This record gives sequence, C-alpha cells and structure tokens, in this order.
Amino acid sequence: MSTLALYSQAGKKVRDIEVAEGLLAGPIRKGLLYYMVRNQLANRRAGTHATKTRGMTTGSTKKIYRQKGTGNARHGDIKAPIFVGGGRIFGPHPRDYSYTTPKPAKRRALQTALALKNKEGALRVVENLTWQEIKTKQAVEFFKALECKSALLVIAGADDKIEKSVRNLKGFKVLRAEGLNVYDILKYDQLVLTEDALKAVVERLGETIQ
Repeated sequence: MSTLALYSQAGKKVRDIEVAEGLLAGPIRKGLLYYMVRNQLANRRAGTHATKTRGMTTGSTKKIYRQKGTGNARHGDIKAPIFVGGGRIFGPHPRDYSYTTPKPAKRRALQTALALKNKEGALRVVENLTWQEIKTKQAVEFFKALECKSALLVIAGADDKIEKSVRNLKGFKVLRAEGLNVYDILKYDQLVLTEDALKAVVERLGETIQ
C-alpha cells in the first residue's frame, strides 16, 4: 500500500490515508499519455467542414468559348476550379475524426496521469467538501489555502454549490469522478481530489492498479 496526505479545507494536513500500491506506482508512459490526449482531441472535432466541388456550384453549363482556334485552354463551363466562383479540387468534406481506444489502455493512461501528478508533487487529496452556499470567494480561499494557482478539482458526484462556485475562476475547473480524463489532468498544474472522489477513481481503475 502507498500513503497520501489528507488535507482539510483549510489546507492543513489531517492524516495519512492508504491507497493501492498500483495507483501511484509504475513507469510514466509518456507515449501512452500522448496517445490518449490525441484521441480525446480528435473525438472532440466536429468534422463539419465542407467545400463545394464543381458539381455542387451554381453557374451556367454553357461552354464558355469554342473548343479550338482561340489559343486558350479547353474549358467546358464557368464552374471550373480555376475560375472565381468555381468548384474546389480536393477540398475538405464532412467526416468523423473520432476513433476508439481500448479500455485497458484508457485505464492505464489514467493511472499513469495520476502517478505523474503524484511524482511532481502536484496531487492533493482533501476531506469531502461541505460548502453551504454558492460563493466564488469561498472557492478562491480554498485553492489559496492549498497553494494552487491552477487546479482541477475532482468531486464524487453532482454538487451545484461547488461547481458553480468554481466555474468563474480562470485556471480552475471542477469535474465529477466519472468524467476524470487524461487531458484535463495534464492541462492544470495541480490535481485536487476529495476523499470520496479518490475512492470512486480507485474503483473505476479496478484491475489496472491491482
């Protein structure tokens, strides 16, 4: 078993907690992290770009001048790609950029990202947050107490008070444990998990950390 420090909302160390050895151990697979980030960004692409070929453009189909004797190139109509308003050759068309990553690779990449943050000293586990109201100032004081200038806060489940208190802060983001991903972990300087969120992540990784 490995140990992690548990902090209070005031940024004070409360005690040490034990986590599965495999959660923070093992080599840092940078290639796997790159692959997962690339996969996530590709899956976000809308792929709605489109251009018109000469068959899609509006214009006369009349031959613009006779075939021979003019000294010009042979053209059929005004919709040829070299003319203004004509079609475009090899232009982009709607397509799906997404592709699937095997589940074991996804879990291993997530574990690797957590291990990397821990190795960098950028992983914090805090007691479960009990904020009584939606207040940005409360969120500012919380991150200041943990000495975070940029952080991803992971909570166990839906909590409007926390999510709405943090959403206006530049450089900070709240995610539920079920949506934790490699891209967001690497995007922010610090990773802060509540105690329940950590348990949910450990359960989600399952066999990967055994």
